[in-house]
Amino acid sequence: MTNIAFIGLGIMGNPMAVHLANAGHTVAGLDRSPERSAALVAAGGRAASSLADAVKGADVICVMVPDSPDVQDVLEGENGVFQLAETGALIIDFSSIRPDVTQQLAEQAQALGFRLLDAPVSGGEAGAKNAALSIMVGGAEDDFAAAKPLFDVVGKTVVHVGPSGSGQTVKAANQLIVAANIQAVSEAVVFLEAYGVDTKAALEVLGGGLAGSTVLNQKKENMLSRSFEPGFRIDLHHKDMGIVTAAAREAGVVVPLGALVAQLVASARANGDGGLDHSALLRGVERLSGLEPANGQAG
Repeated sequence: MTNIAFIGLGIMGNPMAVHLANAGHTVAGLDRSPERSAALVAAGGRAASSLADAVKGADVICVMVPDSPDVQDVLEGENGVFQLAETGALIIDFSSIRPDVTQQLAEQAQALGFRLLDAPVSGGEAGAKNAALSIMVGGAEDDFAAAKPLFDVVGKTVVHVGPSGSGQTVKAANQLIVAANIQAVSEAVVFLEAYGVDTKAALEVLGGGLAGSTVLNQKKENMLSRSFEPGFRIDLHHKDMGIVTAAAREAGVVVPLGALVAQLVASARANGDGGLDHSALLRGVERLSGLEPANGQAG
């Protein structure tokens, strides 16, 4: 069994850390909100008192925090992982951040005697709770092989997609596809409702045809009930769409639909919906259609 430090016990990190503890690994969890460690402790893990405490003796250090600056702070900041962890430790960054930042951190890690994998995940809160995440991994083949047993504990589809930064590039593409899907489903729901169709029945039959998708299956109930308890917040998808558009521009790739959806996500955030689930893009379609969004709250 492996000694694991898990940094970041939010919506995604918490159930992932619990799965690792349930699998018999020794897991020390750390979060800015100490109360988030309760589920991990109940599963046999422990709540670390500091980053130094978390990484002491850790063979593997998992990171699941919101954005590029957060990962940089955890790894290369003063009293960060690069200073405190034992040389040779394997660092798995499950966060979704900029590919160029990942490449820079991987170079630093290698120079300091660490191994780093970028392993962003897709599947939302449901995927994390059900250990059914899709994990796209960038880094060295040997490091991926070493981490594969841990990935298999928290994920269902685990694929090594290339060298450092590749996982983050694939995750950016994932977020482009997901946001476009959510926007399309949102528009379909408002369109169907305008004609008085039995929307639940309509989405059921649409889900069985070519229009069917994981997004439709997972998000239709949120939209039908106007319940937007965050499984993945619009704030985070806004960050991810910024990564998509910036990386596309850097590569000279044109993503017109991506640029439009990025603006729609930004609009939702500007209208106060940043803390809601990304299925709340439906509320933006309602606003544009002259309708009063039915529910401004999560849940």
